[in-house]
Amino acid sequence: MLFFTQCFGAVLDLIHLRFQHYKAKRVFSAAGQLVCVVNPTHSLKYAPTRCAAAQTSVEQGVPPPCHHHEAVHDPQLVPCTCPLYSCPWEGHLEVVVSHLRQTHCINILQGAEIVFLATDMHLPAPTDWIIMHSCLGHQFLLVLRKQEKYEGHPQFFATMMLIGTPTQADNFTYRLELNRNQRRLKWEATPRSVLECVDSVISDGDCLVLNTSLAQLFSDNGSLAIGIAITTSKVHNAEAEM
Repeated sequence: MLFFTQCFGAVLDLIHLRFQHYKAKRVFSAAGQLVCVVNPTHSLKYAPTRCAAAQTSVEQGVPPPCHHHEAVHDPQLVPCTCPLYSCPWEGHLEVVVSHLRQTHCINILQGAEIVFLATDMHLPAPTDWIIMHSCLGHQFLLVLRKQEKYEGHPQFFATMMLIGTPTQADNFTYRLELNRNQRRLKWEATPRSVLECVDSVISDGDCLVLNTSLAQLFSDNGSLAIGIAITTSKVHNAEAEM
């Protein structure tokens, strides 16, 4: 009976996944678009993140805590860029993608345009939906977060981070698009580098911000489909032509 129950549950999950995939295709019917169904994950950052701790220390006039390994710390090492965890990992920028995939099991999609389908939008904050997007020879990290900036008023924040340097990030433009019930909402901006904190980007509001009522307007039975497109920036193209 236990074996039957587990198998039946797995079959139901597969049916639910394919149903969500069908809904996304119905909303975004453009040919060639890849659909990624992303399940929510509650943030496991029970301890303050490194960037938050450093910012708090500076504001209070107290230097950040020192560690014994800082004397031989390699300045080329970067901390883990996954916003879900207080992960102590550090490594070179070139191996960040493999760390995110192997340690945090973050999916990656390839293509100029994809559809990010976030499920279970009704779950309480804080909740994150995360995927990686491989495009134009680079990898990007898309973060959708449900967070309360004011108590009792959750909002949704979506941003795109380049797994690269700020200079490289300036060469690209990303577009997030919501399209449902003859309504369309677009956000277009330059991606930020993962060398910056995702928390800081969200706190500054330099991203797509949706209140609960607006998110419900574009959601379909608790799922929110976001079309993603990445292009090279016009400035970069003009410099290349010169």
